[in-house]
Amino acid sequence: MDTNTTPAPLQCTSCGQTLTRDIVYCPACEFPSIYHVDHSVPAEFRHIPTGGPGATGRIMDMVYHIEGAFVPVLRFDLHHYKIYFEHHVLLWKDEPVDISARAMPGIGSRIIAGLPIFLTQARGPGRIAFSRDGVGQVIPIHLHGGEELQVRKHSWLAATDNIAYTYRRVRGFKNIFFGGAGFFMDEFSLGSGEGVLFLHGYGNVFQATLDRNQTILVEPGGFLYKDTSVQMDTVFTNLSTGFFASAGLTMQRFTGPGRLGIQSMYLHMPGATPTGS
Repeated sequence: MDTNTTPAPLQCTSCGQTLTRDIVYCPACEFPSIYHVDHSVPAEFRHIPTGGPGATGRIMDMVYHIEGAFVPVLRFDLHHYKIYFEHHVLLWKDEPVDISARAMPGIGSRIIAGLPIFLTQARGPGRIAFSRDGVGQVIPIHLHGGEELQVRKHSWLAATDNIAYTYRRVRGFKNIFFGGAGFFMDEFSLGSGEGVLFLHGYGNVFQATLDRNQTILVEPGGFLYKDTSVQMDTVFTNLSTGFFASAGLTMQRFTGPGRLGIQSMYLHMPGATPTGS
């Protein structure tokens, strides 16, 4: 009989820092204990809370705030730090904040793919705020050196300047035309150090960590992000309702290992086939 009663560690879901149970604020990113996941609970989909008005965190000398209960706003106190973002998500800024264009590599491929060839970047000092203009959650995902994350298109708000941004082509006919994410996914990576990527999920955002070869089926509009180690394919189920009628169920199958993010409001890209059609 195992007599080891040492409690399992806590881990901050904002930055991954291992914590002891008496810590109120994460020493790495300063998020309060509401963000800590207790690993004594079996792996499952866990809601990622952002704390509503007043949630805050820090990366280097930059402080970020997540504000608003229904249509969230992401606000930065930049000091002299630099971030980049999609230009149409800018809500407001202090006048001293410098805004400039940032050219992306592979212009020809991006034009063909319908992806942006320029991003907008901001440098402090001053404050700047962003909003996706939709009901949902803004979540910060701290990346460490060597990590990569694949994200549904048009789901990110901003990223620290040291995070590389490119795209990944979705493979397979079924995934492209029935998977709900379209032809491409955004891909973010960090070579070294630490950076933060900010995503907007519609509804509420949940995260699961899949074990190796563990699978789960997700409504195509619910996919938000995944580690590059998580494999994705589309599966069909025929639902027979009699001799003269039938219906189909389309789901995305994700196979671990790695993290998988889900949004609770289904988002279907134009031309995609919703579940049950």
